[in-house]
Amino acid sequence: MIPIQNLYYLLCYAWNRLPDQQELQAVNPQAFHRPLELLTHVLLVAARRQLRQGLPVAYTEHVAELTELRGRLQLTPTLRRNLLQQGRALCAFDELGPNTAGARLLLGTLQLLARTRSLPAALRQEVRALVHRFPAEVLPELPSAAGLRALRRHRPTGLAAFLLNVCELIQQSALPTPDAAGTSRFRDFRRDEVLMARLFEQFVRNFYRLEQRHFRVLSETIQWQATAEDATGLDLLPAMITDTTLESPTRKIILDTKYYAAALRQRYNQQKLIAPHLYQLYAYLQNQPALPGQQLEGILLYPAATQALDVRYSLGGHPVRIVTLDLTQPWPQIAAALLALAA
Repeated sequence: MIPIQNLYYLLCYAWNRLPDQQELQAVNPQAFHRPLELLTHVLLVAARRQLRQGLPVAYTEHVAELTELRGRLQLTPTLRRNLLQQGRALCAFDELGPNTAGARLLLGTLQLLARTRSLPAALRQEVRALVHRFPAEVLPELPSAAGLRALRRHRPTGLAAFLLNVCELIQQSALPTPDAAGTSRFRDFRRDEVLMARLFEQFVRNFYRLEQRHFRVLSETIQWQATAEDATGLDLLPAMITDTTLESPTRKIILDTKYYAAALRQRYNQQKLIAPHLYQLYAYLQNQPALPGQQLEGILLYPAATQALDVRYSLGGHPVRIVTLDLTQPWPQIAAALLALAA
C-alpha cells in the first residue's frame, strides 16, 4: 500500500501538475487514515481557491414563463398551456452566470462528501461550510461517469482540470447506495489494480515531463518491422504503444511501468521474471529503429511491494534494466530514485 502522504504527490504528477505549496502546507501536517480524507482535504483547498478567484461564468439555457418576450418563444407549449390569454409566454433564453457544468459537479461532489459518515465530523463540517459559500444559482449535480466524460470533452486546464480530476477519482471510489440522498460509502482506491496501474503510468511519465529537461518525454506508437503478402494482414497486428519514452540525441529509453504486487513469480520452486512483461519490452526494442549515434535502452519499472529488485541485462544488443521503486519511502527519495533511473 502506498502511504497516504505519498498519494498527494503521485496524484499531482499523474494529473500533470506540480505539487502546490499551499496544498502541501495543508496536507503535510495532517495524519490521514483513508485516501478519501486526503482527497476531501485537497478538494477543499482547491475549491476555496476557486471561490476566491471567482467561479467561471458561462451562458446556460433557461426555460421559463415570462410576462414579456425574451430569447426564443416556445410557441407550441405556450399555446398548449393557454399562456397567451394569461399574458404570459414560455421562453428559452441564455443567461450568463456561474451555473456551469463544472460548478455543478464541484458542488454536487462536496454535498456527497458532506453526508459521508466515514469522514471525520470536523472535516464534514468544513465541507458543509464551503457548500454554503456557493452562489444560490449554482444547482448541484451528483458526479456521474457520463457527466465527467462530457466535461472532459471541453479540455479544461489549470485549476479547473485539477478539480475535475479530484471529483472524478472520488466518483470512481464511490460505492453504490440504495438511496442517492442518503449517506455515501467509498472504497480505498489503492486496492483497485486497474486504476492504480493507470495512475502509476501517468505519474512516472509526467514526473519526467515536469522534473527534467534532458529528455523529450512522450508515449509513442512503435511500428512493427514486418511485411505481409496481403497489406490488410498488417492491420491485424496489435498496436505497440509505450508507457513512457525518454529521448535525447544520444539516448532513447523505453520505460514500461507495471503495477504488480511483485516483479517476480514463483515457477517450479524458483523465482522468475514475469515473462509477458519481458517479451513485450523486448518486442518494443527489436521493432524500434534508433537514430545514428543514439543508444536504445529498456526499463521495466515495478512498485516495490514484497521485495526490491534491480537487475541488468543486454538483450538483442540493448541494455535492459528491471527495477523496483519503493513508494513507501519519503517523497524526496522517490524523486531522487526516478531521476537516477534516467541518469
